[in-house]
Amino acid sequence: MCEANAYLLTDGREELIMESVDIVEPEGDDTWRLVGIFGDRKTVKGRIKAMNLVDHKILFEAK
Repeated sequence: MCEANAYLLTDGREELIMESVDIVEPEGDDTWRLVGIFGDRKTVKGRIKAMNLVDHKILFEAK
């Protein structure tokens, strides 16, 4: 399995925003569409701060 969990970094804290993310696609300026393994979708505003695929983690930073 290659999916990862997505987190939003706000005020130094990581908040889980979506589990089992399979696709990350840009939708505009600092806007990303996340698609999960079951087809669920979520839009995130911010920038990608880090991706650690070994640990299955995508970290977004709020602007």
